[in-house]
Amino acid sequence: MTLAPPARDRGITTLTLDSPANRNALSARLVAELSAALAACAADDSVRAVVLTHTGNTFCAGADLKAPADPHAFVALMRQIVALPKPVVARVTGHVRAGGLGLLGACDISVAGPGSSFALTESRLGLAPAVISLPLLPRLDPRAAARYYLTGERFGATEAARIALITLAADDVDEALIPVLEGLRRASPQGLAASKELVTATVRETFDEHAEDLIARSAALFASDEAREGMTAFLERRDPAWLL
Repeated sequence: MTLAPPARDRGITTLTLDSPANRNALSARLVAELSAALAACAADDSVRAVVLTHTGNTFCAGADLKAPADPHAFVALMRQIVALPKPVVARVTGHVRAGGLGLLGACDISVAGPGSSFALTESRLGLAPAVISLPLLPRLDPRAAARYYLTGERFGATEAARIALITLAADDVDEALIPVLEGLRRASPQGLAASKELVTATVRETFDEHAEDLIARSAALFASDEAREGMTAFLERRDPAWLL
């Protein structure tokens, strides 16, 4: 299993990414298990909201280069989070990289702690943040998106909140989540679903209009010579040939 058994507490179901061997990377198995767990939450009337969290010091390291998920499946997972009729809240106390930011960006509310860090590292591998742009670009500050898409720089939770990648940076993530989860428990199921539909309308439209084009762009980049060099250099822990 790459997903821990769900935990339930007064209408809140917690799904925990639990694949420490690959730092919760987006393998085909993880994407399939998470999608199935979310579908179960959607169908369960006792679930008011979902918390998505992780074990270890990494929320999600991005694509699993050794056993990658099909791009269509990953895009479907992100859209599933966006369209789920129940709020999905990300609880982040570790690192988030590349495709992991797409997973995070699809969530409705997100809180990250001081031990977390973020980076869009695709450009350093000969790639681009193509499919994860679907949930990210409608929400991110445009100037910040340009900087971090292009440079691959690492940044912390305070900056992530400033640029609207996350909702809140907090010294104590669990304490910060208390009023958020209590608020969700007080809301009616219909009210939550209708309110979420309003605030995710632009993101859902972006998926519907651009998903196929961005999947094709991503596939072309992954098949390129530069991407092969970038991914090989990453796996071999060496600098790529283009480093100046």
